[in-house]
Amino acid sequence: MTSITKTPISHNESIRSNKKKIIVLGSGPNRIGQGIEFDYCCVHGLLAVKECGYEAIMVNCNPETVSTDFDIADKLYFEPVFWEHIWEIIEHEQPYGVIVQLGGQTALKLAKKLHERGVNIIGTSFDNMDIAEDRGRFSDLLKELEIPYPDYGTAYTTDDAIEVANRVGYPVLVRPSYVIGGQRMRIVINDAELESGVLSLLKHLPGNKILIDHFLDRCQEAEIDAIFDGENFHIMGVMEHIEPAGIHSGDSNAVLPAFNLSPLVITTMEFYAEKLARALNIKGLINIQFAIKDGKVYVIEANPRASRTTPFIAKAYQIPYLNVATRVMLGENKLTDFTFEKKLTGFAIKEPVFSFEKFPGVNKELGPEMKSTGEAIRFIKDLRDPYFRKLFKERSMNLSK
Repeated sequence: MTSITKTPISHNESIRSNKKKIIVLGSGPNRIGQGIEFDYCCVHGLLAVKECGYEAIMVNCNPETVSTDFDIADKLYFEPVFWEHIWEIIEHEQPYGVIVQLGGQTALKLAKKLHERGVNIIGTSFDNMDIAEDRGRFSDLLKELEIPYPDYGTAYTTDDAIEVANRVGYPVLVRPSYVIGGQRMRIVINDAELESGVLSLLKHLPGNKILIDHFLDRCQEAEIDAIFDGENFHIMGVMEHIEPAGIHSGDSNAVLPAFNLSPLVITTMEFYAEKLARALNIKGLINIQFAIKDGKVYVIEANPRASRTTPFIAKAYQIPYLNVATRVMLGENKLTDFTFEKKLTGFAIKEPVFSFEKFPGVNKELGPEMKSTGEAIRFIKDLRDPYFRKLFKERSMNLSK
């Protein structure tokens, strides 16, 4: 038997330049909860980084995406978006900073480790991201700002969860923090279902803080995507969901602009959105989701990053919002440096794309845990469009159940 002697690798093919560098973290492989829409965000972010004179470095491991094309970034690391790989790249490249707002939840979840190692996070600080992502801290902030939200409590055990649920009242929404696509979120109606749901959460996400929200049944849902530069606030779009609250936003048809919300409701949403952006000291992108019941606006959650609807709005209005947001994150521009002329005639509908035919054993019933694998855009001239009327009729039937 011939023995093989391994020679230590002494050569590194990645030559570090002297330019000021920005690393953009991608979202990894396409999956339920986040997919190609975040690749759009990364591509336009990379182009903006290059335009601002930095060396743009992309870290992603998905061959299906444009962000991993050889001519998009100045340098591509085709590596898993895991901490061990990213830290080695950071140690080698010594970047000026890292952008986590463009790669969905996968990139955002790495902000804590970057912060702990003293890496410069471009845009919103880690602590302010954490307030938005930690369900308990976020609800405390809403209380402080006097913004309506569903009654809630936090729990680490099943006994705690049952006590909270009985206090806020069933039905309740059970959800963990820092998860992708509403992973393991459940709507439950009694103690037995709650105990089962919490045990499942603790098994798959040990140590995660569990938030128990009173579920606002039979209400409308809407969301806002916006940019804040520390002084100026700009709303990219106000979208109204066709499906009622309780269906994950990624699985809902969203209409841009809103079609059935009163001017008072829209103004209230915009007021709460700006109030939150200022309180969180957002620098860059934020997505805020709302529930509207009996004319009252409640804030459900806020995402301090690009959402899956950011590319949808940018395409519908034909405005390079990701380029603008990246320049704001980098501190190269203020929102007052841009003009925003929205070029949408009629309405745009964000349609979820499902792949149930490839997974025949999957439960097709929609709920708070996302099941779609992508999205498409449908443009309609007016609300008399047959497609829209069909969707709206289905929504009315769901709300009446």
